[in-house]
Amino acid sequence: MAEVKAIVLRAAGINCDMETEYALELAGARTQRVHINRIIENKSLLDEFQIIVFPGGFSYGDDVAAGKILANQIVHHLYEPIQKFIEEGKLVLGICNGFQVLVKTGILPGNNSANHHEEVTITCNDSGKFEDRWVYLSPQTEKCIFIEPGRQIYLPIAHAEGKIVARYQATLDNLKSEGHLAFKYVDEHGREGGYPVNPNGSADSIAGLTDATGRVLGLMPHPERFVKPTQHPRWTRLEHVDSDGTTIFNNAVKYVRENF
Repeated sequence: MAEVKAIVLRAAGINCDMETEYALELAGARTQRVHINRIIENKSLLDEFQIIVFPGGFSYGDDVAAGKILANQIVHHLYEPIQKFIEEGKLVLGICNGFQVLVKTGILPGNNSANHHEEVTITCNDSGKFEDRWVYLSPQTEKCIFIEPGRQIYLPIAHAEGKIVARYQATLDNLKSEGHLAFKYVDEHGREGGYPVNPNGSADSIAGLTDATGRVLGLMPHPERFVKPTQHPRWTRLEHVDSDGTTIFNNAVKYVRENF
């Protein structure tokens, strides 16, 4: 395929759309930022793209709960078009607030209807405060196309509601056994731990989820905020810096080029 086209969703309160657009363009995707109202008015817009990203921010002020209002818009107006998008082999990425939206629509972890009763959700950090720090992430699957298997990465977080929880222990067990865990929070040696290694108290140190296809990824850390070496907090003291966030976007663009 000669051109990879990505759409970055916009809505009131979303504030990471321009950084996400830049990260996608660095990876080689022609990218447009489009307001959700334009897509609701013309759902066929999605047919023009192979990647859709729900970026970070505070959609609609995170009133009610983080991402809930935007999730309701998706459920009532765009659930079927987005499911069709996924079924066509296309890619969906949710970052921070976008991840919260994907979980609260049931698109992640998946296998739910639009009217599902949430068994997995994302809620307030155990620390009771907004967490703004860098974290290490260990990949937990080889099937998610966004992820480079075996490569531990380092990304920033910025959220007050990032704790992934499940209604039942059996739900967590199924997430693990069915391969829905995308990333876990770890320390620099790859070991799980308490706060601040796990910055929000997320169950089983879960930092991201994928669906059964491996073509949908949601994660709390921000890959779009680490696409240049100089964005690393210690870049002046290190001999070499890999911009870990670029792996997420590069892998997405590569997949589209090879499959469309």
